[in-house]
Amino acid sequence: MAIFHYNSERPFRGNPDLHLHYWGREQCAPGHTVGPGVRDIYKIHFIHEGTGIVTVGEQTHILQAGQAFLTYPHIVTYYAADSSDPWTYSWIAFTGEEVPCLLGKTSLSPELPVFPMDKQLMPELYRLLTEAADSKDGLDLPLKAIMYEFLALLLKLAPAAPDILPLPRAKSIYVEQCLHFIHAHYCENVTVESMASSLKLDRKYLSTLFKRTIGLPPQQYLLTFRMAKACELLTESTCTIGDISRSVGYQDPLLFSRMFKKVKGCSPKEYRLRHNDSDIVL
Repeated sequence: MAIFHYNSERPFRGNPDLHLHYWGREQCAPGHTVGPGVRDIYKIHFIHEGTGIVTVGEQTHILQAGQAFLTYPHIVTYYAADSSDPWTYSWIAFTGEEVPCLLGKTSLSPELPVFPMDKQLMPELYRLLTEAADSKDGLDLPLKAIMYEFLALLLKLAPAAPDILPLPRAKSIYVEQCLHFIHAHYCENVTVESMASSLKLDRKYLSTLFKRTIGLPPQQYLLTFRMAKACELLTESTCTIGDISRSVGYQDPLLFSRMFKKVKGCSPKEYRLRHNDSDIVL
C-alpha cells in the first residue's frame, strides 16, 4: 500500500525556485509496474529493500537497495518491481525554477537517471519530511530546508563528469540566460529563433545545449512553464479562460485549452473545478 503526503503550499507562489509537491513510501507487490507514462514534475525514488528495473527509451537499468533514480518531466518512463524480490521505495516529487540548473550540474540525465543513496540523509528523507510537515510551524520552510540539503548532497553524489566541467561556465550561462528569457517573455510569441538571436547563438546549437542541460528542448520547457503559470491563474484568480490564455502567450483560447489538456490531462475548466473541490494541487 502506498502512503502519500502532500505539501499544502502552492507552487509558484512567493518563491518559485523550489517546490516539494508530495512525498511517500510503498512496499510494492511482486511485479508491480508504473507506466510507461510521463509526468509534469521531477520525481526521485529511493530503493530501501528489494530490486526492480527502470526503462527510459531503449535504456533499462536494474536497481537494488541503496540506489535511487530520477524521472524527468515529459520523458516516458517505465519501472517495475522484481517478481520475486520486489522493492520497497520512498519518493519525493518536486518542481522549481532552480531545479533544471541544479540538475544540469550533475551527471544525471533522462537516459542515465540512477545514482547511489548516501547512508544518512536519503534513507531518512520520508521520515524527516513527514515530521517537518507535522510540526505545523511555517510548513514550507522546514520542507524546503530539507530539500536544499538533499540537492546539495546530490551534487556531491552525482557530480558532472570531469570532461564537461571546465567548458561550461559559458555554456551554463547561455542556458541560464535562455531560462531568464523564457520566464520574462513566456506571455509573448517566444521562439527558439528569437532566443538564439538574443544570445547571438545558432538555433540548433542552443536547442542541443538546452536539452542536454535541462533534459527538455526549449519549446517543451516553455510549454511546461506556461501551463504552470496557467494553473496558478486558474486556482488563484477569477480570470476567464480567455484572459488566462492570453496571459500565458496564447491568443487562441481553443489552442490554449488543447495544449493545457495535453499537458495536464484535463481542460482548464475541469482543472479549476477540481481545485475548488480539493486543497490538493493537481
